[in-house]
Amino acid sequence: MLRSKISKSLQEQVRQRAQHLCEFCHANERWQYVKFTIDHLIPVSLGGSSGLDNLALACFNCNRCKTNKLSAIDSVSETEVLLFNPRQDNWSDHFIWSTNKVEIVGVTATGRATIVALHLNRERVLQIRASDLEIGRHPPTNDPIEQ
Repeated sequence: MLRSKISKSLQEQVRQRAQHLCEFCHANERWQYVKFTIDHLIPVSLGGSSGLDNLALACFNCNRCKTNKLSAIDSVSETEVLLFNPRQDNWSDHFIWSTNKVEIVGVTATGRATIVALHLNRERVLQIRASDLEIGRHPPTNDPIEQ
């Protein structure tokens, strides 16, 4: 299946709307070596469009882990739930930062399932967040932190 090319203008709209944060793990694109990808929340292969309302900014790892998934199993309820969708869900309703500000904690079934499915707390990213925390560029402003 041919994928439609997303115009540079539309890509920039997605970046601006996301404030240059991966809309899943909240990594900041400004501190990365490569530009983040534009993710189709509902994959084209499953009938999703390339319109602004179906696009999200995603770091390479989140995009690679998400692939064409729409749902995953919540480890607490052991039920299948929809993954976090930044066009429909508010990040702060589903996630908070741990007290040490390095791990993402899921506060809902959707949050927990997304953390596992997208490997949001993989060892390498924990190290990056810890380093970014030391120099004052993590966590993103306004993100909730566990009390």
